[in-house]
Amino acid sequence: MSSADTAAPALKEIFNRKRLQHIADETLAVYPAFAHKRFLKLASAGLDELSLMQRLARVSESLHATLPADFPTALGILQDLAPRLNSGFVTLCLPHYVANYGLEHFDLSMQALKYFTCFGSAEFAIRHFLVLDFERALAQMTEWAHDDNEHVRRLASEGSRPRLPWSFRLLRMQAEPMLAWPILDALKADPSLYVRKSVANHLNDISKDHPALLLAQLESWTLDDPRTQWITRHALRSLIKKGDRRALALLGAGEPAQVDLLALRVTPEVLQLGQSMTLSFNLKSTSDKPQRLVVDYAIDYVRAGGKTGYKVFKLKTLDLAPGALVVLARSQQIRELTTRKHYYGWHAVHVLVNGERLGSGGFELVP
Repeated sequence: MSSADTAAPALKEIFNRKRLQHIADETLAVYPAFAHKRFLKLASAGLDELSLMQRLARVSESLHATLPADFPTALGILQDLAPRLNSGFVTLCLPHYVANYGLEHFDLSMQALKYFTCFGSAEFAIRHFLVLDFERALAQMTEWAHDDNEHVRRLASEGSRPRLPWSFRLLRMQAEPMLAWPILDALKADPSLYVRKSVANHLNDISKDHPALLLAQLESWTLDDPRTQWITRHALRSLIKKGDRRALALLGAGEPAQVDLLALRVTPEVLQLGQSMTLSFNLKSTSDKPQRLVVDYAIDYVRAGGKTGYKVFKLKTLDLAPGALVVLARSQQIRELTTRKHYYGWHAVHVLVNGERLGSGGFELVP
């Protein structure tokens, strides 16, 4: 069996013809007058050439063409449809509908997004309302940060991210990140990991444009709560990878590590695409005091024209007792990604501890 036979289906196949039939059937069940055959014809036209997000948009547009033109009426049908859909991602076509056709019904649409986000997420759709009326939408989202439902609280944080992936940037939020601080501050010790991940990602977005501002705000937080500690640690990941001393200090690792790097190995020394590189090494404390260590590693990827690109990866944060030794290892598959094209040649691998490079090895990538 070839690798093509065993490869996972493309993400866009979430919206395949079988799923379109499911959407049509369930819409017909809640709205007997639904023109389901026309919906299927519209939604499936040229389907194979469409990307995931284009297919999502196509479903929304096809629903608009086959549901009542009156937005409140159509919205009621979609609200009945939401709990019947068999995929959380597929439900994103519903907030997409609201963003496309409900901008003139602000209050009704905002309540609909609050409802729909509980089935999947309305993080992309809510941004259109921030563009339409920033203050009004942000005031509503700030209220949602105190909602009993974790999905609604997450929407407050995720939807207001300056640099949300797969969406356009919120330029005003990017320029003035403190506008969302009441949301982030309200969620800094949220009991839901789902929410905490969003808060950390929002803060990490801020770190890319306003690192000093973010650090000052995080330094004002009390880090006694382990949930706030978790958010802070993950929020600082981009700055930690850069070796930022203030960021490291917030994690208790602001001082250079007093350790010896021992038994550093990168195996195998020669590998091909699809194979894995293993980095292993020991760290032995040379201090008479306990130390917090933030341990990362970096790979100098060969680029076109013989240049290299430096990429840092998280490995482990640990507390090392005086004189103690810790054994660390990490394997990583070297494979093609949509975000990284590999070139043959020598790839240096570096061990980083508390922002400092302690030693290096490497591997040769060959055809």
